[in-house]
Amino acid sequence: METKFGFIKMNIEEFESYISNIKVGRTVLFLQQHHTYKPSYIHFDGKNHFGLQKSMKDYHVNQNGWMDIGQHFTTFPDGAIVTGRNIEFSPACIYGNNANAVCVENVGNFDKGADMMSEPQKGTIIRMTAALCQKFNLAVNTNNIVYHHWFDLSSGQRNNGSRNNKSCPGTNFFGGNKEDDCEKDFLPLVNSIVKANSSNQLSIPLLKYVCVATEKLNIRKGAGVGYSVVSERDPVSQGAMLRVFEEKNRWLKISSSDEHWVNGRFTKVVTRATVKANVLNVRTGPSTNFPKTNSLYKNQEVFIVEEVDGWCKVGLDDSWVSKHYLQF
Repeated sequence: METKFGFIKMNIEEFESYISNIKVGRTVLFLQQHHTYKPSYIHFDGKNHFGLQKSMKDYHVNQNGWMDIGQHFTTFPDGAIVTGRNIEFSPACIYGNNANAVCVENVGNFDKGADMMSEPQKGTIIRMTAALCQKFNLAVNTNNIVYHHWFDLSSGQRNNGSRNNKSCPGTNFFGGNKEDDCEKDFLPLVNSIVKANSSNQLSIPLLKYVCVATEKLNIRKGAGVGYSVVSERDPVSQGAMLRVFEEKNRWLKISSSDEHWVNGRFTKVVTRATVKANVLNVRTGPSTNFPKTNSLYKNQEVFIVEEVDGWCKVGLDDSWVSKHYLQF
């Protein structure tokens, strides 16, 4: 591994070890796949990984006004991976669909007639996606692995690229950028890796889920303020959905393997639910009188933080859906 500008560069074997051991407080429900378009292969000289990553961060911060680089990880033509945004924070990559996500940017322009993806990068993307699915216990399907192309740029509504969409991650990304292309040409490759490693998966019982209701919440080495703050983990941010494995005197253990605790007084219990309708409208308030802002799709998973008269609030912002179309 190599570090520069606050980023870490690693190969796929190092990444698999890194992601399996890193502690992540927030709950991740899906992975985003993107291509950078620019920079593309012509901009990569085999050794400027950090320079390209820093340029993307500078653009995202100075031009877009974001808090940091948009993506969590970037893959390169030689198969290397460079870290980006702190994984405890949601990405800034698909409008309206960043909460509970991990974002992967793949350097290159993978539209037809442009860059031909190298074999090292192809292998890294497959193995990296499999490792992330295993880390966050995600089934390998098009609800949990999504392409930017499937979402309307203005509304964030999922439409499989039918209107107002980028081509990202490219019209030639593993055979194409439609849902059918993903299911036929990409997911089987990921699933073969996941199945080969399935013997390493552990079933860990959960007590409940909570949402962080304060700007920053420290993680401590025990259930009380008398314990020191965990040095190897950043505080979790407002809106993060945490898994709880044990509760003691209103303190919550958020790791299945380490003594990592947060003060439960600064959290709110949430309920995990699955959409059972083919399409479920998201509105700005708890009735059909409020305007529609987005859509959810069958088998998508959401966290419910409040319920009013048969309507459920999704997350901390004003996003509401009808309870009738949710399976708890």
